[in-house]
Amino acid sequence: MQLHNKLSKEEALKKLHAESFKRTTLSFYRYVILEDPQSFRDALFLEWDKLGCLGRIYIAREGINAQMSVPEHNLDAFKEALNVRVELKDMPIKWAVEDDGKSFFKLIIKVRPKIVADGLDDGSFDVTNVGKHLSPMEFHESLDDPNTVVIDMRNHYESEVGKFENAICPDVDTFREEIQMVVDDFSDKKDNKVLLYCTGGVRCEKASAYLRHHGFNDVNQLHGGIIEYARQIKQLGVKSKFIGKNFVFDERLGESIDGQIISKCHQCGAPCDTHTNCANDDCHLLFIQCQSCREQYQGCCTDECKDIIALPQEERILMRSKFHDKYSKSQIYRQRIRPKLNHS
Repeated sequence: MQLHNKLSKEEALKKLHAESFKRTTLSFYRYVILEDPQSFRDALFLEWDKLGCLGRIYIAREGINAQMSVPEHNLDAFKEALNVRVELKDMPIKWAVEDDGKSFFKLIIKVRPKIVADGLDDGSFDVTNVGKHLSPMEFHESLDDPNTVVIDMRNHYESEVGKFENAICPDVDTFREEIQMVVDDFSDKKDNKVLLYCTGGVRCEKASAYLRHHGFNDVNQLHGGIIEYARQIKQLGVKSKFIGKNFVFDERLGESIDGQIISKCHQCGAPCDTHTNCANDDCHLLFIQCQSCREQYQGCCTDECKDIIALPQEERILMRSKFHDKYSKSQIYRQRIRPKLNHS
């Protein structure tokens, strides 16, 4: 009984590109107590692997957070399998806006302490006392109120390529940093109407409860996140108040919502919203790079990384520990990439 995908990345990609059927990218989450997360995880892997599902799924005692690619011909069977389980019954599913069917190449299901790393002690506040869930159109209309405080609960690299009009986008690398920063920095806005949003809604669940615990009186969150907002306004023919691209955590790294490009290449400053990972695997920094700079730097974030990938493998291995000791990914971005962007 195989409970893990054992294909290499190259083998998995080759298999994916050889498929003759279409796939649908979707996501969902639910906070629900799972008494035995490991057994739950193993059972899901067997079910979903049999259906040809791919994706990245996190399971914890507090629930499930899933981003997946499902063969179109197995969508009904997949939804039926969800409904058979009481923990997943009637699951609200978010559907991708732009979907080439190549969002994931493996089925990876991991058991973790939490479905989103937030650094919070859940026993210190009521995690079920969440904010008011606003439908996409309710959220859309609330954005016009000048007394509202609109806060993007995502990381800086997500909001850099796309955000709601007039949103406050904290300059943070992780949700763990942001959730406490928001409480501290907006302590004078506890009587204002607060609008929270994130990619699919899961981060706002915990964030809204934490804000309410700290005395914020009117906390609201975008139900279904940016993904559901984009889908509904497209169906209704309404002009989007989200500008730019929605960053997503799969091989696509983003889906355009309104066609605008609001960010710049981190190396030359040209308009660009294409994220990539540095070709130096010992760095692998996520950054924005235009095609011209991609060719110039050979897919690397700096000349230093470009020099490293040109070295023989043996020398790269010897340099690896020194590189990691000298730089963290946030240091690379803030000390070496951002100054170039600011200068441009």
